[in-house]
Amino acid sequence: MRWFCALLLLAWPAMADELRVIDGPDGSRLQVRVCPASGGGEQPLVLINHGAQPRAEIRPLLLPPACNAEAVRWFTAQGYTAAAVLRRGHGASTGDWVEGFGPCEDPDFLRVGRETARDIQAALRALLGSPGIRATGAIVLGESAGGWGSIALAAQRPPGVAAVINVAGGRGGWAGGRARTNCAATRLIENVAEFGATARVPMLWLYAGNDSFFGPSLAGALFDAFISAGGVAEMTMLPPWEQDGHYFFHGEGGSLVWGPRVSDFLAGLAGVTARR
Repeated sequence: MRWFCALLLLAWPAMADELRVIDGPDGSRLQVRVCPASGGGEQPLVLINHGAQPRAEIRPLLLPPACNAEAVRWFTAQGYTAAAVLRRGHGASTGDWVEGFGPCEDPDFLRVGRETARDIQAALRALLGSPGIRATGAIVLGESAGGWGSIALAAQRPPGVAAVINVAGGRGGWAGGRARTNCAATRLIENVAEFGATARVPMLWLYAGNDSFFGPSLAGALFDAFISAGGVAEMTMLPPWEQDGHYFFHGEGGSLVWGPRVSDFLAGLAGVTARR
């Protein structure tokens, strides 16, 4: 179950006419799937960002979720163009894999968060204002390591981004192969406060009560540190989801759990108007 999110990306069939290749950091090329909502016209963007895959033999096999994936369909039904990007070293995206945080006893969570944010920012630059996509009002959503990178991105106050959604975000989970054990929880909390000190983009944080990576206690401590440092966010702890709540976003039926909360959050954002 621990690698379910990454393996899920393998399960959806590729649709070559939906895939694009864009410029990434340091001369890399990133693969992104773009799924417009029906009806045409200029649409706001939601950019979906995956978790990390530390297993080198699996990383080249990954694909972005297809346009008929449940989470993607939820956003296109709201009038968003949904895009999912593969970061450096994942799938067909080129460049070195830079998301290893080092030894568990001395992890560099800040660096990997900022490196993830560089790839997200590259995707935003390529997509915002491109044909059919608005230049403003984007939503950035990141899951797990993608959520951590999305928090790092929020600290940079990215232009064109109206809000960020962190889904089960963090790094260093399953330390020593044990659930709800982090390599350096205190450092992770200190680092998220550093991001919070400059983050002013509205954020929604979503975690599930039975997340095996970042349980309610750690998730709550991360959120408290972030907002105490000045970050702008609201958090919802969702009920336990199946065997492991870390995977609720892409799980079958997951949108029934997170969809209502995300819908409420988006409706409350000033200046974000998705066509209904």
